[in-house]
Amino acid sequence: MGKRIENVKKSIDLNKKYSVEDTVKLIKEKANAKFDETVELHIKLGIDPKKADQNVRGTIPLPHGTGKKIRVAVIAKGEKVNEAKEAGADLVGSTEIIDEISKGKIDFDVLVVTPDIMKDIAKLGKILGPKGLMPNPKSGTVTFSIGPAVKEIKAGRIEFKNDAYGIIHTGCGKKSFSDTDLVENIKAIIDSVIKAKPSTSKGKYIQSIYLSSTMGPGIPVKFEEEA
Repeated sequence: MGKRIENVKKSIDLNKKYSVEDTVKLIKEKANAKFDETVELHIKLGIDPKKADQNVRGTIPLPHGTGKKIRVAVIAKGEKVNEAKEAGADLVGSTEIIDEISKGKIDFDVLVVTPDIMKDIAKLGKILGPKGLMPNPKSGTVTFSIGPAVKEIKAGRIEFKNDAYGIIHTGCGKKSFSDTDLVENIKAIIDSVIKAKPSTSKGKYIQSIYLSSTMGPGIPVKFEEEA
């Protein structure tokens, strides 16, 4: 794998910044793994991640989805259970799902709960937190609007948030997507991140953007602020 990536790097001028359109073409041309690689977006932000009021987090329904089947679990009560089922949730229940999670059984990618359930979910923080599965109102996974939330997530809604280094990492589609679909997904994410700029962030907000495939090198992207 090392030699393959090195050969790919040699065929790309990594000192040059490419438009999103040209980057997508390069990635699709160079992605030669034996599976449908994910196209990944990496955005370095000019924030201080140690300050809570400068952290960036949000959700966005991708125009063309992620290309990945998302398993959604819903913990709710009463009529919200039927609402979740009708919306296409993969796993729906109440205390029985909480019990399964407490035993380490996690068979889902996203967990959605109603606000009145959160007090029971809090005790699962040590299990769900490290896996990035803890429901949060900011990510739209703690809500009484169960139906719309499930449908958006299944259709390709993603959550983005910066890591400890102030970088956002997120998938934005598959190599098999058309160029146009990938470009629209990528631009939608970048626009959403820009709109999520904290008021306390000073100076240059978007410091760098890179795109890569799962098994490929990062390619620097020219974005609107530099155009």
